[in-house]
Amino acid sequence: MGTALPPAFAAKMQRLLGGEYASFLASYEKEHFSALRLNTLKVNAEDFGKINPFQLRAVPWAEAAYYYDGSERPGKHPYYYAGLYYIQEPSAMAPVELLDVRPGDRVLDLCAAPGGKSTQIAAKLKQSGVLVANDPHPDRAKVLAKNIERAGIRNAVVLNDQPEALAKAFPRYFTKILVDAPCSGEGMFRKDEEMARHWDEQAPGRYAELQKRILREAVQMLAPGGTLVYSTCTFSPEENEGVVAEFVHAHPWMEVVPAGEAFGFAPGRPDWLEEIANAAALPEPEKEAVAQTWRLWPHLVQGEGHYAAVLRRREQPGGVSANEGQEANKAWGETGKRPGGKGRNRLESDDVVRGFAQFVREHLVSFPEGEPVLLGPHLYLTRPDVPPLHGVHPVRPGWYVGSGNRGRFTPSQALAMGLTKREALRSLSLTEEEAVRYLKGETLDIPEQRIELQSPDLLPKGYVLVCIGPFPLGWGKWLEGRLKNEYPPGWRWT
Repeated sequence: MGTALPPAFAAKMQRLLGGEYASFLASYEKEHFSALRLNTLKVNAEDFGKINPFQLRAVPWAEAAYYYDGSERPGKHPYYYAGLYYIQEPSAMAPVELLDVRPGDRVLDLCAAPGGKSTQIAAKLKQSGVLVANDPHPDRAKVLAKNIERAGIRNAVVLNDQPEALAKAFPRYFTKILVDAPCSGEGMFRKDEEMARHWDEQAPGRYAELQKRILREAVQMLAPGGTLVYSTCTFSPEENEGVVAEFVHAHPWMEVVPAGEAFGFAPGRPDWLEEIANAAALPEPEKEAVAQTWRLWPHLVQGEGHYAAVLRRREQPGGVSANEGQEANKAWGETGKRPGGKGRNRLESDDVVRGFAQFVREHLVSFPEGEPVLLGPHLYLTRPDVPPLHGVHPVRPGWYVGSGNRGRFTPSQALAMGLTKREALRSLSLTEEEAVRYLKGETLDIPEQRIELQSPDLLPKGYVLVCIGPFPLGWGKWLEGRLKNEYPPGWRWT
C-alpha cells in the first residue's frame, strides 16, 4: 500500500507537474531508498570494501555513499558505533556535494541537527579549517553533538542558538555556509507518513517566511567570494524558487551559480513563480536565475524529494562595495582571526588542563592539537582561528577531551572517538562478538598479552583505547586480566 497524500497537496502537484504527475504519484507505491555514507575521516572506500558486511551499490551524486538493502540493519553493527559510516537519506547528501567544501574552509551548517550534513562536511574538511554546526533546538543540538563526536571530528564547534545571534558573532567569517532550512517536508512523505498527515495548505507560506529570515541572517556571515547552499526537503515553489528569487533580488551582491552535473536532478522552474504573489512581480533576471537550481524528484532519482540552490557572494568589484570589503578584511585579516581572539583562555595553570596534560603523558603518544577552553569542569580543544564565542550558546566549543574534578582527569568518549589507534599508548582490538558485549557495557576478561603497547617499557595497567579492528569504540581500564568498561551509558547498544 502506498503513501496516502493529502488531497490538497496531490491537487497542487497535479497542477504543477501536468503530464509528469502520473509518474510522480506512482513513486509513492514504491519503498523509499536506504543509504549510508562512509566516514572517510576513519576509513576509505577501499579499506571498507575489505571488511564490508553489507550489499552496497554507489549513490551517484555523493562521495563514498552507498545504497543498502532495506532488510539489512547497518545501525545494529559495531562499525556504526565506531563511526565508520552515517545512515543518511540519499537525496539529503546532495546539498553538501553542491557546497564544494575543501580542506581549510570555514564552514557553517546553520540548521544542522541531527548531523548528517555536518559529518559529511567534516569528512571533506579532513580535520582542517573550521566547522560550526548549529541547531536552535536544545534537544536536537545534543543529538547533533553526539553524532559529531561519534564521527571523531576534531575541528567542530557545536552551537545552540538563533541565526541572529550567530550573525553578530561571525560577521563575514565563513567561506561556505549550508542553510538546510526547516520546511513543510513534502519531499519526505514517502519516507515519513506522519509528515504527510500533519501537512496543511498554509504550511509552505509559513515556512517561506521563516526561511527568508534565516537567509537574511546567514548572508551576513558569508565572506566575500564565499558560497552558500540553500536547501529544503520540500517541493513547494513558495519555499524554493520563490525564496531564492526574492533573496537574490534583495541582495544584489548574491548570485545563483550553476549547480553542476545533474544526475537526473530537474532544474528549477521559473514559470512556477507566477503562482507566488511576491515573486511574480520580480524582474526577469531574478526569475530566470532559479532555472539554475536543482530539484530532486522521487520519480526521477533513487531518493526522496529535495531542492538546492548554490549562491555565491561576489567579490569586489561587483555587488560588494569597496568599503564593505575593506571592513571585512580589517575585521578578520588574512588568517580569519577576529580582533581580541589572540591570547584568550590562558588556562595553563588550571588544574583541569594540568590533569589533561598528565593524562596525555601517561596514555597518548603526543599532545593533541588545539587551544584549551573550559566550560565548568569540561575541557575542550578548539582551533585558534575560531573567534570568541561571545553572545552565543556553545554546546561544544571544540573537541571535547574530558573533565576534571579535584585533581583527577577523566577522558571523554569524544576523545576516544577522535583518536586513531596508533595515537594511544595502550589499545585493544576486539572481535565482533566481544565488541557487542563491550558496547552493551559488559566487563571483559582480557589476558595481558592482548593489550597492545606502543613501547616495551610500558605496563598494560591503565586506560586502554578499545577498538574493533583498528577503529576506536571507547575507553576501558585494564587491571589484572579484567577490562573495566568505560563506555558511557548514554551511548550503549540497546
